[in-house]
Amino acid sequence: MLKLPSDPRNVAKIESFLDKMVNKYKISPDLYGNILISLTEAVNNAIIHGNQQDASKHVQIQMHKSADCIAVRVSDEGRGFDYRSLPDPTQPENRCKCGGRGVFMMQQFSDGIRYCDNGRTVEMQFRLSCGTNR
Repeated sequence: MLKLPSDPRNVAKIESFLDKMVNKYKISPDLYGNILISLTEAVNNAIIHGNQQDASKHVQIQMHKSADCIAVRVSDEGRGFDYRSLPDPTQPENRCKCGGRGVFMMQQFSDGIRYCDNGRTVEMQFRLSCGTNR
């Protein structure tokens, strides 16, 4: 587990945390990139949108491995949000608007995503099977 104060500079600590998990869980280089991109987006969202960059609030990152999957959970102390209400960033009318791109990227690079606790926690799943990761 990694617990970070909500300061955007702390995003730099994600890579070293993930590097430790690579060794622990034997994560492939292809999967590493998908997890790093998704985790970085999730932590950025938690710091900026969830905790409003309030350094007295924390973002918590947990990673667990099952037989065929790595699950990554990112939780913040914010009010939560309705992930279903985000604009689709692929639609022409939304391409120049802010909002939704990070969640879209997390969906594209993970094999499954779900929100809990009124949107304060996101869990992303990454399959370990060869050739099944995006």
